Amino acid sequence: MNARSHCLELSVEGFQVDEAVSCLFHTVLLHRSLGKFCFAPDGTYTMGTVGLQDVDCDFIDFTYICCSSPHLDRKLRNDISEFSECLRRDNHTFGQITLEFFQKKKARWPFQSECTPWEVWNVRVDLLKICNETNRQISKEKISDSLSEKIIYIAEIMNRHEYLPSIPPQSELDLVFDTSFADIQPYLFKTNYLTSGASSPSVGSAVQKLIRDTLSLS
Repeated sequence: MNARSHCLELSVEGFQVDEAVSCLFHTVLLHRSLGKFCFAPDGTYTMGTVGLQDVDCDFIDFTYICCSSPHLDRKLRNDISEFSECLRRDNHTFGQITLEFFQKKKARWPFQSECTPWEVWNVRVDLLKICNETNRQISKEKISDSLSEKIIYIAEIMNRHEYLPSIPPQSELDLVFDTSFADIQPYLFKTNYLTSGASSPSVGSAVQKLIRDTLSLS
């Protein structure tokens, strides 16, 4: 199965990376999360609701809607923070962070479950260096407009009738959904990132992994 792949581009200052990426990833997950399932003995189920909340950005003039799940927010915040800190710490000029949805296929012991991606969201971040407040204010307005356009684009993608994993029986629920959250049930997902401008073995390994992942999706 070939995974659908989408690419979004951002141009922001270093201190704006966390909020800009969070805005996009939370918007995607808003459409890729369901309420908790409650199964009956006969295999039927009911689905809980997904709470919503508004988030006002501190460093960008923007407000977005996300799932009201502290656990989900904490997980995303940690992943994105690691990416943004790497960008700023090593003085990179750009980087890419990926939100990948996948499903598992059971494997016989001692082999691990096979993971098959079905949707990938790539966010490329170009870091800006702005020297005065006038230009910074102009940049903030452009970033707000850019995020608005990307939110609309994401909504348009989500309204298409494209592949989504089928709802599995209770015994196979964790092959499709992340059941570790107490208040929400997103499709299985993971994040990866890559930054530019370094030649250390760890970055080299990251580049090789990104190439392997790209080839596996083609």
